[in-house]
Amino acid sequence: MQLSALTLIIPDYDEAIAYYTRTLGFTLIDDIDQGSKRWVRIAPSANAQTGIILAEPSTPAQRSAIGTQGAGRVWLFLQTQDFAADHARMTKAGVTFEEEPRQEVYGTVAVFADKFGNRWDLIEYA
Repeated sequence: MQLSALTLIIPDYDEAIAYYTRTLGFTLIDDIDQGSKRWVRIAPSANAQTGIILAEPSTPAQRSAIGTQGAGRVWLFLQTQDFAADHARMTKAGVTFEEEPRQEVYGTVAVFADKFGNRWDLIEYA
């Protein structure tokens, strides 16, 4: 088995697609109109094993979860093979990192929050 996707609650499909594809450089894999909702899947690259399903909230409880699904913790991990290049590209695209890159025993890492408040690690494993 493998994890194929996780759901990320966002306020608006088109706003989220634009942010994740233009700012973070993700690939839009699927955008299928299902009538009352859309099946929108993005991934860091077209051949990524795990994707993110973008979902607009359908209840007030879901709306309140936007940006807080990780309860304030880093809960999304974006792995890179070239930390310096991706960090520079993302910074130029408008991503604000919460800290300077740091070296840990497991690799190089820096935390950023996406446009919707979700906290991520950009990480290059050692």
